[in-house]
Amino acid sequence: MHRTTERHRHGIEQLYRSLDSDDADTAVSVIVKVRGETCDIDCLYCYEKRKEAPGGARVGVAQIGRLAALFRGRPLAVEIHGGEPLTAGREHIAEILRELAALPKVARVTLQTNGVLLDEDWLDLFEELCPTLQIGISLDGDAQGNAWRVGYDGKPVYPRVAEALNLLAERGLSVGVIAAVTPAVLGRAEAVLDHLAGFGSVNAVSFVPCFDTAVRRPTAATGRRAPASRLLQQAAVTSDGGPAWAIHPDEYAEFVLAATAHWISAGHFARIKLEPAVSTIRRLRGLGTGFCHFSDLKCDHVFTLYPDGRLGSCDELPWPQAQLTVLDTTNGQYEITEAQQGSNLLNQGKALMDKCTACDYRSTCGGGCVATRWRMNLADDQDAYCDYRMRMIDGIAALLAQPTHPDGAWCRTLRWRPRTPNSMRDVAGFAARWDDDTTPRGTVRLSTSAHGNINTVGRPGIQEADDLDPAHPQWRDAIEPGVWPLVHTVTRRWNLITYDSCEGHAYPGLELEPAARKVGILPRDQDEYARVAAALCRATSAAAPGLPVSITVTLSRSELTCETTGGAAPVLDLALRPTAGHSWDDYFAHLDDVTAVFADALRDEHPSFGPACSCPLPAGRTIGKPEAVEP
Repeated sequence: MHRTTERHRHGIEQLYRSLDSDDADTAVSVIVKVRGETCDIDCLYCYEKRKEAPGGARVGVAQIGRLAALFRGRPLAVEIHGGEPLTAGREHIAEILRELAALPKVARVTLQTNGVLLDEDWLDLFEELCPTLQIGISLDGDAQGNAWRVGYDGKPVYPRVAEALNLLAERGLSVGVIAAVTPAVLGRAEAVLDHLAGFGSVNAVSFVPCFDTAVRRPTAATGRRAPASRLLQQAAVTSDGGPAWAIHPDEYAEFVLAATAHWISAGHFARIKLEPAVSTIRRLRGLGTGFCHFSDLKCDHVFTLYPDGRLGSCDELPWPQAQLTVLDTTNGQYEITEAQQGSNLLNQGKALMDKCTACDYRSTCGGGCVATRWRMNLADDQDAYCDYRMRMIDGIAALLAQPTHPDGAWCRTLRWRPRTPNSMRDVAGFAARWDDDTTPRGTVRLSTSAHGNINTVGRPGIQEADDLDPAHPQWRDAIEPGVWPLVHTVTRRWNLITYDSCEGHAYPGLELEPAARKVGILPRDQDEYARVAAALCRATSAAAPGLPVSITVTLSRSELTCETTGGAAPVLDLALRPTAGHSWDDYFAHLDDVTAVFADALRDEHPSFGPACSCPLPAGRTIGKPEAVEP
């Protein structure tokens, strides 16, 4: 029995969970800006220094203890951050680590550093006081990729950071790398990932985008003479389209997909956690993730503490707008929740996510990053942000389903459209029976509703139905007449397994949403999946000129859950749907004609005709498995 329904809509609370002051179990993240924006290097794209907050002071031990008291025993994930936290000195950092070690509700401590000061003495200190400390290094790939990471003298800092990574490897320590995606790495995802993987200490890489097109002025420089780094920055912030280090969301999506494809094909997945690939994969699999861009624990559960006691939301949000309160004068979480509810910035961020509640990608995307949405909105590019998120999800879904055929990631015709629930009692048994004519096939009950639905009970809507195959004597009787031309071509001409079909139903007089005409395909293996996906894309492109504007062919990637094993099989769904802005009446008036046109396009195609779909590849890419690049 196959079951499938369309998704239900969710409210904003499913995507953005507000802080509950009475909840003592859900952790919050606190980014401790130990030295504010003070740093020993001067990266041109640094968002912290753009806040132009006074530096020099240090977050004290008493403030760390106050944090724990303020959040009432709630678990805390503390990130020692900057600027550059190591500029606070060993003695001061040691005091902070001792204080954190003494707090029972501190669940995790991480340190984000540029790595320039990291040496044996620092590592000895960490090993003694916080052996579970998770270290993150900021490094944008290879030397070329780090063009924007310079000292105040304007010279690259890459060699010193590479030394730190090698030192960490010698000590048997593992670290994560945060790598900014700028024009310096575009088109070189494979080489950049290989280079980072070449450091034995690196076990995680997070590629983060420089969506800085809204930046229009350089960071202010103190003193009468600007350092060489600020002169370089001034030269980079001259274009009306944003600074020279900024990229567009489309470019980031292409980079992430290329990196993910190589991460799979080169086997890096066995040792390195890659973001945002891993979080996307987990959400595609229906699993949770701690990455706030993909979860509901967003800005209301992320806090930033500065040396002067300012306590606010995520450090990527603009300050001072993101400030919520002052640490020493705040008496409890209820005051924080009141400040959050009254924050214009957070309310604007939630408002920008309103569109997410009706989006088909919401359960996978998770709404993305509120701070990035805010910046993209300033640049009047909000739609581009959503487009990149959907593009990335579509591509990674393709890589999961056909990992040995990575070209599927570049197809823009097939989209990730999961149907929930979408299940069959025994998927493997059904597929085996399809290809075995000798298996006995018993008589099944077929009933037809007044609206044309063929199922076990003869009722409209989604009902029980037996899973039949072409060798079953009742096969033809079980297929609704309107969808037969598509099912027959797919099963006979293309020799594929169909797990679901529907001719489409208007349901006049009923409180049921009209149903579209569709066919579900269950590929036998990854190779067949890849060939079928490409052939469907080609057929859709060929049929498009002959279709009326009222109907659109949609091709979808989804998964079929086996009720017996709990496993999920990648499936492909083709459907004829009303084009946005057109009525169901118009749809049903033209549906049979469109079916005939698309069936002809399917008959002219075949999964064996070629490996490529009709979508153009990105510049510089060719059909075939990417070759590994030496670090």
